[in-house]
Amino acid sequence: MLATPAFAQGGADPKPLIDQLGSANFKQAEDILGQIAATGDTRVVPALEAFAEGDLYLRKADNAVFIAKSASGGFDLIDPLTGESAGTAAKADVTKIKVNNTLRRAIRSALGGLTLLSPDRDVRLAAADSVLKSPSADNLALVEAALAKETDPVVKVRMEEARAVSVLTSDRPVDDKRQAVATIKNFGGREAISILSGAAANADPALAEDINSAIASIQSEQELWDVAQNVWYGLSLGSVLLLAAIGLAITFGVMGIINMAHGEMVMLGAYTTFVVQEVIRTSFPGLFDWSLMIALPLAFVVTGAVGLVIERGVIRFLYGRPLETLLATWGISLILQQAIRTLFGPTNQEVGNPSWMSGSFPLGGMTITYNRMWIIAFSLSVFVALLMLLKRTPFGLEMRAVTQNRKMAASMGIRTPWVDAFTFALGSGIAGIAGVALSQIDNVSPNLGQAYIIDSFMVVVFGGVGNLWGTFVGALTLGVLNKFLEPWVGAVLGKILVLVLIILFIQKRPRGLFALKGRAVEA
Repeated sequence: MLATPAFAQGGADPKPLIDQLGSANFKQAEDILGQIAATGDTRVVPALEAFAEGDLYLRKADNAVFIAKSASGGFDLIDPLTGESAGTAAKADVTKIKVNNTLRRAIRSALGGLTLLSPDRDVRLAAADSVLKSPSADNLALVEAALAKETDPVVKVRMEEARAVSVLTSDRPVDDKRQAVATIKNFGGREAISILSGAAANADPALAEDINSAIASIQSEQELWDVAQNVWYGLSLGSVLLLAAIGLAITFGVMGIINMAHGEMVMLGAYTTFVVQEVIRTSFPGLFDWSLMIALPLAFVVTGAVGLVIERGVIRFLYGRPLETLLATWGISLILQQAIRTLFGPTNQEVGNPSWMSGSFPLGGMTITYNRMWIIAFSLSVFVALLMLLKRTPFGLEMRAVTQNRKMAASMGIRTPWVDAFTFALGSGIAGIAGVALSQIDNVSPNLGQAYIIDSFMVVVFGGVGNLWGTFVGALTLGVLNKFLEPWVGAVLGKILVLVLIILFIQKRPRGLFALKGRAVEA
């Protein structure tokens, strides 16, 4: 790290100041830290970091202060400025310089100011964040010097915010503080409200109106961002429901099957992801970021094959007997859950996020997480792909024909049993790839699918049985509605209210938002 020429020449020599820490009390040490920061000499950074860690010691013989590391029989002493070895000392020859939480905050503030001068862009950005969280008038001159030299636009904005909060703690004129309040108001957010509220307690009476006005303006804007954040959360929940329900909408619409094992298809997809990641971790660690791309087709094939076996082995004998179908698929769901418990155990399994699905980024007053963003994009991709399959392929045409009028489709030569089988396999495969996505935001356990099966049925019934557009609109509507109800009535009561609203809606529109059309359907 480099000191600026102005501070290197005009600032005080930091060595005597560091030595003074050895005999200072906590209050005096806090004042000395401000003087050390004011030197602008970045050579003191290791000494301040050692002070925060409790590794700064006073040598009794000459009252000099050193960084000390434990060694056999005593300590290895390190010069606090140069980092060079200064010999050794016995434990009886040195005294540890005590530090408390107040001093640690002062140290963080001083370090933040000093590292504003770093040639590393990320270090400067982190330093500006540090000053913003722990503002100090002692750092103000250094912040302004760093701000004058800054060329990176992102870091410059953060430094301007750091300067503004530091001005509020200083003895600068009221006009400067009024301008600082305006700057803080412009960057907004809850952090700005916290800063201004803290400043209001000790602010000049002439600033009180400006601060209160800024707080009211930020709160009003934040309320709008909170609404937008709830809409985003609702859309992300709706995309999860869409993934979980879209396969069910196909099988329920074409076959009229109440498949209680649909949630277990989701669960199998999530466990396929877990197995893929375990193989990659042990044998091909460099491919971890590709684990989801590998798991998606495998999950589709595995769950599609399981669905095909279930349809050919059990369900095809129960068409036209909805109660028996419900009981049979419920029994299958219990068997699949117990099989997974036997193979993998009853506890949650760890499924990691690839680097491109980790973290978040701010968008105005909102926070957007990458995993939710990619799941929304993935849900839309699956939806569009299914629409293309239904509208543009011979198999899609046969599916729609069987959905609208099974007897007429059979009389036209369509092999309805095989349409049923492959439709069930397709729906199960889609549930499997839904499990891949859900593994990134939920616990992977044998009960994973149970959390989504009821919501999936609600989405399908609300949107219209067998209609993909109905499923799409229904999933997003219920997702947003849930997120707006939860803050008012809680998660559990919110779901109950949604269920009641769906029941009332179905009384008026028994076929859902988008009812299927066809002679058999309308009969």
